[in-house]
Amino acid sequence: MSFATSSAGHAKAFIIARVLTGARRFPIPVYVAAFFTAFFLVAGMAPKLLQTHDPLALGLMSPLKAPSRAHWLGTDQSGRDLYSRIVAGTGQSLSIGLGATALSLAIALILGVTAGLSGGWIDNVLSRLFDALFALPTLFLALLFVSLLGTSVSTLIIAVGIGTSPGYARMVRVQVLRVKATGYVEAAKALGHLPKDILFKHILPNAISPLATMFTLGIGQAIIWASGLSFLGLGVAPPSSEWGALLNAGRNYVIYAWWLEVMPGIAIAAFALSVTVLGQYVQQRLERRIELP
Repeated sequence: MSFATSSAGHAKAFIIARVLTGARRFPIPVYVAAFFTAFFLVAGMAPKLLQTHDPLALGLMSPLKAPSRAHWLGTDQSGRDLYSRIVAGTGQSLSIGLGATALSLAIALILGVTAGLSGGWIDNVLSRLFDALFALPTLFLALLFVSLLGTSVSTLIIAVGIGTSPGYARMVRVQVLRVKATGYVEAAKALGHLPKDILFKHILPNAISPLATMFTLGIGQAIIWASGLSFLGLGVAPPSSEWGALLNAGRNYVIYAWWLEVMPGIAIAAFALSVTVLGQYVQQRLERRIELP
């Protein structure tokens, strides 16, 4: 009996030691970023699990109430619970961020690979185009497309996606040129491999691998740009609770109700910082693996 008890105790201690050892493998900021990212993902996919009030329920007797136990982040000008509205708008904000980043990277992949593989005048023309668009502020490009297409969720995705694509396209082009000059690509050419096989088996897999990290980093950036457009009144229209729309709706009351601007801003900053920390950590891990012999 004592032997069994001792064995069980040793096994339990071993498991605890393994868990603690594994926990020390990740920096504390990564855990904090993972927690906030998980929170926002749950809020985006199942907002009712986290909401404390109906985000559309009007509280005519409690407009512009400061944060309290009843309303954690206060209420807006219509008496609606601000925390529940931020949670309700998470899905739309994340959809805009994911969609805009996916569109941006898709455009960058097509144009960047074309420029890197073609060379000659095609590469020169596309490179000058990338440089010219990259020199323009992202917000300016986004404003241009919003003015042409109108204000909606799809317009925000297109505007932010196109506006942020020139920088990614330059990165993809550089990666393609770097991979083209490697020894294994030259060896594949010397062995008589078909151009399409070289492209899909050697160049693309190695050239676009950094896009996974760029995608993570780009989501937060896209949400910030989309929120900026909504704040200017060029995004999603009320009564949407998209984060930028909340900022736009509360700017007229900022003197009397600071929480209407601060709380959505904290949500935007928290998500952008969280995905950036996770993206940078993944990038560092990948770079260490590449450096290992």
